[in-house]
Amino acid sequence: MIANTKRIAIKLGSNVLTRPDGSLNITQISALVDQVAYLYKKEIEVILISSGAVAAGKSELAIENKLDSVDQRQLFSAIGQAKLINRYYEFFREHGITVGQVLTTKDSFRTRSHYLNQRNCMRVMLDNGVIPIVNENDTISVSELMFTDNDELSGLIASMMGAQSLIILSNVDGIYDGPPQLPSSKVIRVIDQDIDLSSYIQSTKSSFGRGGMLTKSSIAKKIADEGIKVIIANGTKKNILVDLIEDPKNTIATVFTPNKEPVSVVKKWIAHSEEFATGEIHLNKEATDIIMSNQVASILPIGVINVKGNFEKDDLVRIMSYKSEPIGVGRVNYDAEKARSFMGKHQKKEMVHYDFLYIE
Repeated sequence: MIANTKRIAIKLGSNVLTRPDGSLNITQISALVDQVAYLYKKEIEVILISSGAVAAGKSELAIENKLDSVDQRQLFSAIGQAKLINRYYEFFREHGITVGQVLTTKDSFRTRSHYLNQRNCMRVMLDNGVIPIVNENDTISVSELMFTDNDELSGLIASMMGAQSLIILSNVDGIYDGPPQLPSSKVIRVIDQDIDLSSYIQSTKSSFGRGGMLTKSSIAKKIADEGIKVIIANGTKKNILVDLIEDPKNTIATVFTPNKEPVSVVKKWIAHSEEFATGEIHLNKEATDIIMSNQVASILPIGVINVKGNFEKDDLVRIMSYKSEPIGVGRVNYDAEKARSFMGKHQKKEMVHYDFLYIE
């Protein structure tokens, strides 16, 4: 068994939970629940991030009127969530395990207080032996504030809850070094932080989900950088979850090596909050080089050459290089007016402190 595995997040993709026609694959869901129950009884805390609601709703209702994509997701998820959570409830009850549904939106992570409130909710559930089953609340999400897909959501949840591992289950064995359909292609077993995967990965998405392998790999690298082991594996394989935990060396999957340096809870929140940034701070070359190095360094006004946007003190801002390329996110110590007046000056308090700075 993987040493010190106390808490894992498991993302179940639509292509694992549904049949080709979009209906729920009840046999597959039951088998996955059996595996999660086994891990639960081994005293491993499990958080499930489950897709499948929209697909389940779509197979339940035939609509006559043409709907746009957001309307469809809202309608089908409202129907499918009830159907899906009921199945989970029934299957886990057979093992004497209680589950709870957590529906969230990207907007729920906008502020640190909302972030901590969600974390506390799931912490209380885990402390009381309840398995959280998380999904995006598509019934109230708007297109501008939707997660890219549940891969993004699973990464955020794993990071927020301090999981040791995030397992992303799809219908392929992992990331291949070529097109998966070619016999010569092999699964890349281990991926370190400095490997560029873009040339290997196809951008194909499943019929019922929003995410492809390129999204999965991008999320996986980001989460691994925060110190969490990420595993991409085939959820349709028999006993895959148990094998990944108890016999990882002999189980085919792609493992993203985690960063050994711990990342604070604050930095984890900031790392996933780029879309809520209200301005930009542009650095000169010297400041860019320092921030991009391994040095522990804050952003000082002397290294700032431009300030964009109208933000308040403690807002999140994008950090831009001297080439105007985004390199990170941080919580700013000044409002926009003061930031502009202080940029380029010596002997001023840091504009963004290292403790509240995330560099990509």
